[in-house]
Amino acid sequence: MREVQGYPLPLGVQISENKINFSIAVPTEKKCQLLIYRAGRKRLYRQFEMETAVGEVRCIALTDIEPAEYEYNYLIDGEVVVDPYVQALAGREHWGVKKETARHEIRGCFLSQEYDWEGDHTLQIPYHQIIAYSLHVRGFTRHASSKVKSKGTFQGIIEKIDYLTDLGINQIHCMPVYEFEECQTYRNYWGYGEGFYFAPKSAYSSDGDGARGLKDMAKACHKAGIEVVLEMPFCTGADKMMMLECLRYYVMEYHIDGFILNPLVIPIESVHADPVLKKTKIMEHELGFQTVMRRFLKGDEGMIPDVIYWLKHHSEKQGIFNCITDQNGFTLNDLVSYDSKHNEENGEKNQDGPDYNYSWNCGAEGPSRKKAVTELRKHQIYNAFFLLLLSQGTPCILAGDEFGNTQKGNNNVYCQDNSVGWTDWRGLEKKKTLHDFVKKLILFRKEHDLLTPERELQGIDLSCCGVPDVSYHGEEAWQVPKEVSSRQLGVYYSGARTKNADCYVAYNMHWLEHVFALPALPKGYGWYVRATTDRGILDYPELLKDQRKAELKERSIVVFTANRIVEVETKKNESITTLTDDQSS
Repeated sequence: MREVQGYPLPLGVQISENKINFSIAVPTEKKCQLLIYRAGRKRLYRQFEMETAVGEVRCIALTDIEPAEYEYNYLIDGEVVVDPYVQALAGREHWGVKKETARHEIRGCFLSQEYDWEGDHTLQIPYHQIIAYSLHVRGFTRHASSKVKSKGTFQGIIEKIDYLTDLGINQIHCMPVYEFEECQTYRNYWGYGEGFYFAPKSAYSSDGDGARGLKDMAKACHKAGIEVVLEMPFCTGADKMMMLECLRYYVMEYHIDGFILNPLVIPIESVHADPVLKKTKIMEHELGFQTVMRRFLKGDEGMIPDVIYWLKHHSEKQGIFNCITDQNGFTLNDLVSYDSKHNEENGEKNQDGPDYNYSWNCGAEGPSRKKAVTELRKHQIYNAFFLLLLSQGTPCILAGDEFGNTQKGNNNVYCQDNSVGWTDWRGLEKKKTLHDFVKKLILFRKEHDLLTPERELQGIDLSCCGVPDVSYHGEEAWQVPKEVSSRQLGVYYSGARTKNADCYVAYNMHWLEHVFALPALPKGYGWYVRATTDRGILDYPELLKDQRKAELKERSIVVFTANRIVEVETKKNESITTLTDDQSS
């Protein structure tokens, strides 16, 4: 091992042939040494003075050093410091075990340059074709009911890929996967806060190799047609150059498809202007859709104009994804089961978490055996999925919502590294009907291009077919509801620009029944019921008896399609005949 002249940029560690370059920003008035350890040993092996400086950057290079056999830290004015640009950490392989940097228990290690990507690349799925799924890497499979071998890891997600593809998911959103300190006053389960942003968390890998684990997950997801998006909540005041370098690094080193960023921390314009990140999905949390749809769902008045806006709002330009629930807040089951948060177990006297969630318990706080309450909650969950998956933007489902996962009324599980915060997969068997409904609704969305336009619909008859691409109705056809008290809306999608039949969605979020006058169809066509709140997705379209109107029950949604009556009835009869023949044989 021999010291030679180093170079200042890029910051961090660079390995080339038989040389490793070290570069770190240190104030000029401070002393800095490079500490070298033999891999797996706490005792210091060598120490090198870092005197070469360019501005506030110290640099040094070592030759005749085998990266796999050594680890490193820095000593700055007598304090042991881990490289802020470190790409992998030793000493963090086990979740929840407190280690001290000052005692040399945490050290930087050199990332292996060898990995077979097998021709892998980012997928570039258009925004309008995405069905996103938000998960926590540890919490998604940590529960015993997940039935995976590698619980709470990247490998655990790989084991669940078949489940995700079967559901219809083609993009996952992962909460922070970089190295963070979970052992704090309260367990930092979510991972927000300061961290080593360039280093995938080693405890999220079954073998302690976080870098390889993340690569394996990204490659496996891509093979299954699933994009990987990482939430990167950089701390306020983080260096702008460092944040951009970090995003570039994950794209180039880990083939990450996109990021969820906080525009108040990192300038989104700079990200979009970066040549490496130009085709990377840059997304952000936006509460507009969530707030409006939650309020509409529970029956607040005055919501129709905002509902219209969010039903047609396109995601691509702003990188917005739609969600009714996300990691921060109630699950969907809890949104319809609790009026108030129940965060007592967090140890903060229920003062943490948002106080108002636009939730409604449907008549009883928490678990209930009352049939009227449980049925209403079921209907509200169905309604929520209709609102989410029939909107034009990019929908995002919270992991476990598709089978009624609960956090027992806790809307802030940041410290609940236990069954409260983990996804409980027992719900998949208990609420199979709900799961099957969500799966069918996702398929319905994918099969109907008119619901997923490439560009935002204009409300204009661009196809010269006699009806606009989208129009909005109340109880009277072609009349947008103007009353503040109205909780009813009809949305008519023209199929002229696609191969789909026209579609009409009727929303009644009132606690009373309402009758909708339906738009007239050309001769030979009829309105067919395709899905309802109480019946889910119908196996066969049902011709509406009265083609002039539709009666909607309280707090319900009905989806209609306009089809040629002869064609549909012929196909239906053929299907029934085939089914009968099969049963006879």
